Amino acid sequence: MADTKKPLLIKRYASRRLYNTETSDYVTLEDISEFIRDGREVQIIDLKSGDDLTRQYLLQIIAEHESRGESVLPLNVLNDLVRSYTTQATSVVPEFLAASFEMLRDGQSKVLENMTKANPMATMPGMEAMRAQQEAFMKAMTGNLPGMGTTPDKSDAKPEAEDDNLDDIKKQLADLQEKLSKLGK
Repeated sequence: MADTKKPLLIKRYASRRLYNTETSDYVTLEDISEFIRDGREVQIIDLKSGDDLTRQYLLQIIAEHESRGESVLPLNVLNDLVRSYTTQATSVVPEFLAASFEMLRDGQSKVLENMTKANPMATMPGMEAMRAQQEAFMKAMTGNLPGMGTTPDKSDAKPEAEDDNLDDIKKQLADLQEKLSKLGK
């Protein structure tokens, strides 16, 4: 069985074919995209030169999805990214993007956590169906990015008062909306 903690090594041959070293078969960009959606890290290496081509191929995967109309990045964000390559902002942009995705993962985990059985409202009729819909919505919003659909095990946690949970959810949603609106500007 493959060690999923290590990046999946993909070798690019001179013919530009991509070779999965774990399964000993050729893969496509769509296959690599699926590995990543399943939570697997990949590393793509040029067989001849040894150069790491991972970034180049990940950008190509994103470009293909965007060109098929699967737009995730708004036009103003794309413009800002292009601008960041020509300004001194390049040192800030990677950290900002990483922090934004981390915040999105954390926010989703907290929303899903509040929808679980540890919440007193979970016993209300229809809550299980609502929780399932919320999980499906979050997966659709995030493209099922790793770590974004998982909720930490709270079996040892003490249930909080219902009012505290509601206030926390309202604050988290307000913070998330504010941060998302800043991203859209």
